[in-house]
Amino acid sequence: MTAPYRHLLVERSADGWVVTVTLNRPEQMNAMNTAMGEDLLACFEGFQRDRAVRAVVFTGAGDRAFCAGGDLKERNEMTDAVWRAQHVIFERGAFALLRCPVPVIAAVEGFALAGGCELALLSDFIVASETAVFGVPETTLGIFPGIGGTQLLPRILGAPLAKELIFTGRRMKADEARAAGLLNHLVPAGQARAKALEIAQTIARNGPIAVRQAKKAIAYGLETDLDTAMILAIEAYNATVVTEDRLEGVRAFNEKRKPQFKGT
Repeated sequence: MTAPYRHLLVERSADGWVVTVTLNRPEQMNAMNTAMGEDLLACFEGFQRDRAVRAVVFTGAGDRAFCAGGDLKERNEMTDAVWRAQHVIFERGAFALLRCPVPVIAAVEGFALAGGCELALLSDFIVASETAVFGVPETTLGIFPGIGGTQLLPRILGAPLAKELIFTGRRMKADEARAAGLLNHLVPAGQARAKALEIAQTIARNGPIAVRQAKKAIAYGLETDLDTAMILAIEAYNATVVTEDRLEGVRAFNEKRKPQFKGT
């Protein structure tokens, strides 16, 4: 978490529970170059080992874009081998984001296009301002949504709308995205990060082991049959119920006070 990132800003709340990760290439609309991909991979792999963090807010610098996708100017002169090597970094970063053990809330202002849209989709849910615009326009350039868009959009929106967006490359403005279920919250311009931080802080006050186990159970349960998912949920319950946090929660309830969870 203390690594000198080149194209990320990483900030912790005073208590260390909430981390804000900001894509930091505002002059390039936070487009992903190789260095940013390496930063994202290192950052989100680091959360696997960081027991202090309880929630992540994921956003972009400036008000023009969350992320405009891959940096096609950098890619213009790449050989096929270099392009492929870069994409492996993006693929690994995408998996690290998807499997982050704590909730990740994407806070979107402006454009979230192509790989940028996919980064938002890889988060647990999205808070966006009225300026947000989403799209996966890769097919319009003869490319393919390379870090999960073809899998995540159908799961969130349903297959027919996802197919339309991917096949045509058309953009979706914030109000349509909210109506379609892509967004959890739609807020005024400039307020996405503040709203995401508010939600992250609420999450961080809850039992961190319980939240981590809930995220794990939901993620893996959605990918299997219901009977197996119920077994996974019971395993998550059993891993939570033996903790000191569970005892603290029950004590706090009976003593009519807020619990003080330690993540143990």
